[in-house]
Amino acid sequence: MSVILAGAALADDKPDLKDSKQRVSYAIGINIGTGMKRQELDIDPKTVAAGLADAFAGKPALTEDEIKQVLTEFGTQMQAKMEAKQKSAGAENIKKGEEFLAANLKKDGVKSTASGLQYKVLKSGTGRTPKSTDTVKVHYHGTLIDGTVFDSSVERGEPVSFPVNGVIPGWTEALQLMKEGDKWQITLPSKIAYGEQGAGPKIGPNSVLIFDVELLSIEKAN
Repeated sequence: MSVILAGAALADDKPDLKDSKQRVSYAIGINIGTGMKRQELDIDPKTVAAGLADAFAGKPALTEDEIKQVLTEFGTQMQAKMEAKQKSAGAENIKKGEEFLAANLKKDGVKSTASGLQYKVLKSGTGRTPKSTDTVKVHYHGTLIDGTVFDSSVERGEPVSFPVNGVIPGWTEALQLMKEGDKWQITLPSKIAYGEQGAGPKIGPNSVLIFDVELLSIEKAN
């Protein structure tokens, strides 16, 4: 039986999920498969199963050198695919972001700074204004321009503390314009957010970010 057919037969076998060993084996397979799917790997699951079976049997159909070569070539292909996808997404986000920023600036109460930071005062405080070297406590709610929530201390129910100069440039600038007790909505062009690299699975390249930020207090003034 060929390697591919052996893999097909293995994948078609129905595991007995009442058996503890098969339950563990199946869970491991699901875990591996989910990770591969998340990475959008262009592979054949049945042949992966065949490779696992051959590895456990100690009878691989490829030599060690062949395996290294195949995986190196595959890694290069995947890197090129990811870079192309990143570039395409980045270009699309630039277009959408510019349109959003232009429309947002026309809304009542929205102001802009030289860096392109846009802000709207939602609530005015009367406390101190932090310096770049201070540590502050804030509550925030962050979304993309389509409303997707990517991070929120509000949803977690717990404010966060950090140095003013220890965050993305748009935040550092905005906080030094605010007073304790202020709550602002700030809209950050990508150049003062996470730029071309993006951040995490939700913030793509060149993404405009929107935050509702409440400056609760200056915890440590330097």
